[in-house]
Amino acid sequence: MLDDIKSVDETLITRTIIQKAAEDWVKFSECDVIVVGAGPAGLTASIYLARSGLKTLVLERRLSFGGGIGGGGMGLHKLVIEQPADEILREVGCRLEMVEDGVYVVDTAAMIAKLSTGAIDSGAKIILGITVDDVIFRSSPIKIFGVVVQWTSVIMSGLHVDPLPIRSKAVIDCTGHDAEVLSVISRKIPELNIMIPGEKSMWADMAERSTVEKTGEVCPGLYAAGMAVAALYQTPRMGPLFGGMLLSGRKVAELLIKKIKS
Repeated sequence: MLDDIKSVDETLITRTIIQKAAEDWVKFSECDVIVVGAGPAGLTASIYLARSGLKTLVLERRLSFGGGIGGGGMGLHKLVIEQPADEILREVGCRLEMVEDGVYVVDTAAMIAKLSTGAIDSGAKIILGITVDDVIFRSSPIKIFGVVVQWTSVIMSGLHVDPLPIRSKAVIDCTGHDAEVLSVISRKIPELNIMIPGEKSMWADMAERSTVEKTGEVCPGLYAAGMAVAALYQTPRMGPLFGGMLLSGRKVAELLIKKIKS
């Protein structure tokens, strides 16, 4: 068996990684939609966006998928999903166990795996370890035209290294409780008068409904989905009930598909 292992030269490893990674960066230096955050809302949005034929780039500051999914409920490896969000998980082949009529429990690892695979198989490009440090904008009227990115490791090191811009027709903040893109804009484009007060305390049912209801365009070119919506509009948190975040991701994708393709 050892004799069957292909011999690989070290320089081939380096050349291949640099060349193929560079090809992706060049290809996605301009795209239709940039989804910031590979959590439940971001992955769901990217599935529908890419499936519709839109050139979709997902940027995640961590080196893993899933956002808050992995933490389950207080570290326990299960989450609750209610209808009609269960339809989204069934579409990507995720198994659900009924708890009562219209309420289901799902394994966190399975949910992460199925949503991320669904996004990739739909054609979305996901790049990990990238932080959105700023946005591209134009004034009169103000519109967001993309993001400015940096390696997360560079930011963590404290070194000053200039970032790079990526243009897009729309940007979606799916960064969860921190609402990272919205927070950047609130500081750097004060004329938009965007404030990030943060979410309210838990009210699960109200949180699910308000998250989906308020999902949408914040300013021209910028959209919010998932818990970034709660941080922006100070609506309640729902804890480990994730249906609203999936439905929010689907809703923002539907809004953008209609807008970009019209």
